[in-house]
Amino acid sequence: METKQTRCRIPLKLILLIACLYVLDQVTKWLVVLNYELPLYRVDHTPVISGNGLIGFDIVRVHNTGVAFGAGNGTAWAPFVFLGVQVVALVALVILYRRGFFFNRPLRLAWACIMTGVLGNMTDRLVQGFFLPGAEHLSFFENLTNGYVVDFLDFYFPWIPSEIFPEGYHWPAFNVADSCVCIAAAVFLLVAFFADRRPAEAPDKKSESH
Repeated sequence: METKQTRCRIPLKLILLIACLYVLDQVTKWLVVLNYELPLYRVDHTPVISGNGLIGFDIVRVHNTGVAFGAGNGTAWAPFVFLGVQVVALVALVILYRRGFFFNRPLRLAWACIMTGVLGNMTDRLVQGFFLPGAEHLSFFENLTNGYVVDFLDFYFPWIPSEIFPEGYHWPAFNVADSCVCIAAAVFLLVAFFADRRPAEAPDKKSESH
């Protein structure tokens, strides 16, 4: 009974924060899917920032079957492995929260951000493959394996040109869910280096007197 009482409950405000960020992630992705053609490497894009010689920013549509920065993108094993990793991560994050691992406000906000990131990109892997052209002729399993994450935020640097990127080096495209994960990682690092650790329990005064 004592163990159950000491488990942390997930507050409603964190659940609402996750829900709001998740909706923002999914709405922005679907706006891109519905308004941009299938990706032919940045052919269909909307310039937002350009011409300053320092940094550029486009809205694009990129299909990422891998993970952050495109790792594993296009491989046959990626949809299975990364979907499984995300499911395990969700379970682990809930268990860690319940056990009090996220013991202060910054850590709890970071937890909400990383939960949003995992949920948002996992939804893409489960759903997006079913909306590709010709998906109606494929089996459920085939459509599931065609799942991908929608990336659309594309930053590039005109002062770092190359043969592949003559207009400047492009940072791998990302989305709102990816941004949430990066924010969470930054908060975890800051807390690890600068925040006080969980205060130890005050010693028993009676035992000190002896």
